Amino acid sequence: MSSQTNPSARNDVAVLLARVLGRNRAWILAHGEAIVSEEEAATFMSYCERRRTGEPIAYILGDAGFYGRDFLVNEHVLVPRPETEQLVDETIAFIRAPMRVLDLGTGCGAIGCTIAAETDAGVDATDSSGDALDVARENARRHGVLDRVLFHKGDLAEPVKGNRYDVVIANLPYVPTSRLKKRPDPTSFEPREALDGGPDGLAVYRKLMPSLPRLINEDGLVLMEAAPPTIEELAAMLQAALPTFVIAVGNDYSGLPRYVKAIDRRSEGATYRSSGV
Repeated sequence: MSSQTNPSARNDVAVLLARVLGRNRAWILAHGEAIVSEEEAATFMSYCERRRTGEPIAYILGDAGFYGRDFLVNEHVLVPRPETEQLVDETIAFIRAPMRVLDLGTGCGAIGCTIAAETDAGVDATDSSGDALDVARENARRHGVLDRVLFHKGDLAEPVKGNRYDVVIANLPYVPTSRLKKRPDPTSFEPREALDGGPDGLAVYRKLMPSLPRLINEDGLVLMEAAPPTIEELAAMLQAALPTFVIAVGNDYSGLPRYVKAIDRRSEGATYRSSGV
């Protein structure tokens, strides 16, 4: 490999080769002279060709890390992002006893399954995609929480209307339509319906807002992830929907505004310590 090779490409090659050989990257670096079989070489070359087209490594390998666990992913679900872990951090910090959590737009189930694995909460998870829910159920099974995460097919909170929750988490489509990427950008391989937030990136959240007062308990917590340019407007929308709640904005690992939090004033205090606001 030439020294002029893009460092990101070198990293991709190392990750793919490590998976093919069933070794870690340290072993790969220490055993550059190792001989691979014809079958391993063919698999590796097919992986590299898929990556060359822009396909995300997570889809090629079939899994992605999130909050210290590996989650099954495929073309039917988004690849979980590191910044979304902050929603989990906030929820874990808030939960004081067995509570009910609603994970809207669950996708691969990373948020709901992680919360169930880390706490005693019972989780309802919704998604409009049956294919995504199949992936999420398999992840719940893999992580031993299938008995505490209930999956519901339908639009937003429609499948669970009439229920109330202590925590409502929404990581909904929030990319403005005009900013959706085209190939070979890796995000172009992800399901459009999981990314497209309409003209301003807030169309799906706007649709959700009227149902929030009927979903969240009076002393509950609401968390919503969005794009930094839309956060202030999302915060204003959330305040209008829940006028008795305190609204705050949390930053991602890069210091950019990434999520909005709404918490009932009665929940504030020593029993809840925010992780990111």
